[in-house]
Amino acid sequence: MTSKILTIGEPIQARCTKCRKITTHAIVTMADELPATVQCSKCQHTSAARKPVDRRVVDPKKSAREEWASLRPDMDLARAQDYSMTGAYKTKALLNHPVFGLGLVQKMSGLQKMVVLFADGEKIMRCK
Repeated sequence: MTSKILTIGEPIQARCTKCRKITTHAIVTMADELPATVQCSKCQHTSAARKPVDRRVVDPKKSAREEWASLRPDMDLARAQDYSMTGAYKTKALLNHPVFGLGLVQKMSGLQKMVVLFADGEKIMRCK
């Protein structure tokens, strides 16, 4: 696979620091075969060329799973009650859900709703 050698005046896609959009830029100066300065084709703003940002994929359930792993050893399975949508629960109560398994009530969130922490993350459940 060959990579294209960039030269002064060539168009490249970059994020303009003035427009705050990804636009076509012209290379103004080079440094060690990489663009050093670029100029936006829309607003003519000249700025330093930056390396592309490596965006990492963030797992939204990671912190919930870590919290579950830290709380799990202290849970008494004998205290867990079977989940029912018509049941009344308090914060820190253990419940046993037929699909999600063992859960810990984190908080009550409005009328007839609660946030429950399960091994695979938080779920909003109905309660009395």
